[in-house]
Amino acid sequence: MTALKDLAQVIRSKNSGPFEITFDVMFKDADTYRRVEQSGVLNHELVCRLYGVRREDIVALLFFKPAQAFKFTLKRAGAQGSINERDTFGAQQHAPLMTIDIPN
Repeated sequence: MTALKDLAQVIRSKNSGPFEITFDVMFKDADTYRRVEQSGVLNHELVCRLYGVRREDIVALLFFKPAQAFKFTLKRAGAQGSINERDTFGAQQHAPLMTIDIPN
């Protein structure tokens, strides 16, 4: 097993408007991208478990071959900047992805 952080060139989250946060995992090369995609580890069930969301809170979840990336977008629990909102820029939400294990 290899941690996702050791396979990806970039793992980030960012604001995607006042009601969504988007996540990007970009891979170093085509072989690594294929390895992660074919593992089946990065899926709706994983995202729901990691982020405590329902499947219907996932706006998009896909592998995007032209960018050698895995991407997903989540609905925010509340509007950007609202009371109890923890991360206005959405830039602190990607950490749970870093330790996901991908089979060798």
